[in-house]
Amino acid sequence: MALQEQSTAPSPLRRAAWLGVLVAGVLAYLVVLRVMVDTRNLTFFPSLLLLGSATVPLAVLVFAESGGRSIPVRAWVVVATAVAGGVVGTVTAGVLEYRALLELGPASVLLVGVIEEAAKLVVPLVVLLLTRPRDARGGIVVGIASGTGFAVLETMGYGFQALLSAGSVAAVDQTLQLRALLSPAGHVAWTGFVVAALWRTTASPSRGRAVAGFAGAFALAVVLHTVWDLGTSLTVHVAVVVVSVVLLLVLVHRAHVRPQLRAARLSAPALR
Repeated sequence: MALQEQSTAPSPLRRAAWLGVLVAGVLAYLVVLRVMVDTRNLTFFPSLLLLGSATVPLAVLVFAESGGRSIPVRAWVVVATAVAGGVVGTVTAGVLEYRALLELGPASVLLVGVIEEAAKLVVPLVVLLLTRPRDARGGIVVGIASGTGFAVLETMGYGFQALLSAGSVAAVDQTLQLRALLSPAGHVAWTGFVVAALWRTTASPSRGRAVAGFAGAFALAVVLHTVWDLGTSLTVHVAVVVVSVVLLLVLVHRAHVRPQLRAARLSAPALR
């Protein structure tokens, strides 16, 4: 068993795939930005938006999927969740937030966290019902995929809005950079740990405890989201970033090392 686990360990090249995605994406973004500014050709703007919005979240997704021993999620499921999760999540959240604004006015801002965190769960829930996973480790990857799709489309929207309101490429660049840096601590992390808890409801022998854990994870994501949206202090924002990133890294690490720990326990009697 120990030998089997050792054979499934990823190569150093595969472990570093996320870094390759990050470096390639940043370089491509800088090249497109420079060419667009030098030529004053706005046809490069969609490429700039896509690269600026997708590079960091995609690097996090690749890190979660390939940063350790294999996680049982098919590649097509990850890709489909990222695409469908982004489209369904942003459209659902947009409609519900608009309705809330009409009904509640400025007070609707208190519901943004609930609406968006729930909207990002629509596609992962469909995936859960269709695949009925026996291994809970895949939940963190599916959650990050859905959060990635949502974050990419939302950031593209903010980038386009920055161009319309400020009328300068510099404003767009600043918006894309800020949101890219913060994306691992926002939608990517929040949806990641909520869906990780959702996956445990089908794989845990204690269903009641797992459901309670999912409810707690969802409540935490809503609180972090709301505090981030309403917070005006740098200290508050830093606290949200730290909590979100730490939770994300811990769950990704656990998903990759769990089979190794299980193999060690199974092989322990033979060593006595």
